[in-house]
Amino acid sequence: MFSKACEHGIKAIIYIATQSLEGNRVKITEVSEHTGTPEAFTAKVLGLLTKHNVLHSIKGPFGGFEMDHDQIHQTTLSQIVKAVDGDEIFMGCGLGLKECNALKPCPMHNSFVKIRTDLKDMLESTTVYQLAVGLISGESILIR
Repeated sequence: MFSKACEHGIKAIIYIATQSLEGNRVKITEVSEHTGTPEAFTAKVLGLLTKHNVLHSIKGPFGGFEMDHDQIHQTTLSQIVKAVDGDEIFMGCGLGLKECNALKPCPMHNSFVKIRTDLKDMLESTTVYQLAVGLISGESILIR
């Protein structure tokens, strides 16, 4: 459903948020290790998320990635998906057709509209904080 870059970005943001809640700044190596993602790819995705103001990147020997209180509590999964994958998942055709719309629907159009609406609602109402708390409490995991 999401691109690999978006999956990596979501996992990385959740991990960074858990560490930021504890007052820690994390290096890319640590993010990669704790999310099971390739380091170079994770660095590229985190650079994109930094550019979209989802997190902060601090340079230097004591640098790394972190999120401030407001970012953790206010950032939704929707913002991460849009930053990495764009908004095609919210507007595109379920079959990937360019001309699909309500006037000229593809065979899946009507069913996909509901699925897309439900997905958008879930992504817009789920915050990074909610997911980080689940990880901290042990209710969820990031790596297999």
